[in-house]
Amino acid sequence: MVSPYYQVIKGNFVILGKKPDGDSVRFLADEPDLYENLQRSYRINPSRDRTVQIRLEGLDTPEAHYGKDAQPQGEEARDRLLKLLGFKDVAYSGDTVSSAKPDTVAGAILSQSVEANGRPISYLVSADEAKSLSNGEWIRVTKNYLQKTLNFQLLQEGVAYYTVYTSMPLSHREFLQKVTTEARQENRGVWKEDRTREFVLESQEDLSPPDGQLIVPKLFRRCTDYLKAVDRGFRGNLKDWLLANESNSRSENDRVLLGNVELKLSDLIRQNNNRIVFQPDILDLTFIEK
Repeated sequence: MVSPYYQVIKGNFVILGKKPDGDSVRFLADEPDLYENLQRSYRINPSRDRTVQIRLEGLDTPEAHYGKDAQPQGEEARDRLLKLLGFKDVAYSGDTVSSAKPDTVAGAILSQSVEANGRPISYLVSADEAKSLSNGEWIRVTKNYLQKTLNFQLLQEGVAYYTVYTSMPLSHREFLQKVTTEARQENRGVWKEDRTREFVLESQEDLSPPDGQLIVPKLFRRCTDYLKAVDRGFRGNLKDWLLANESNSRSENDRVLLGNVELKLSDLIRQNNNRIVFQPDILDLTFIEK
């Protein structure tokens, strides 16, 4: 059973000269040595300015920039997160923040482990909420405390898709699933436009702004990489490509739990010509952490 205890790491969120999106932002810890207490801390690779990229726990937002590609509502999700953190008047040069007020914002992350790409998996709390916490302490994150996190707010508003992993406490998964179900029932944010259940896939334009279909970001990333493989000469459909690449060390054919049954992403897809059907309810899936 995964522990509901998370370590408090205080510091500043940094966006100037960075490329934030709706579910990932750079963070400068006041005491970087605290990262050593996290599971798989050896994966962390700070940049020259000592900032670390943080992955928000429990969610995935439409991509603002996945390489040169993006999704509908990606920029809106990014802008909402930065506003919740306390940034104002954010300006960009391409995808990079060129100016903002203030340059950095104080706050804290609550984390217990690091994911495959070296990002601490974290709940984010505002500067005001962080004042009541002690740097380095381990706190029990209850359902009531979850409601104080920015992660909760993004899911409640429908800004983000519910995307959870086996590394997340079951009680957190169940609570955030309920919150997301309510957001979907009321057609908030992404749920008003979501087409994950069935969508057309012929070219990248089918998934890109301004007129592309909005699908769950993990599937968008897989479809984008598949289309690039097709451009390089791959012959086969999306499922074929997932199966062909699952032996790679960074396989994109994710392992998932549907209830208590372990499956692969390729098991969940049905394709008829250019039409993709994603068979399960995405709120019923738990991804297996790599």
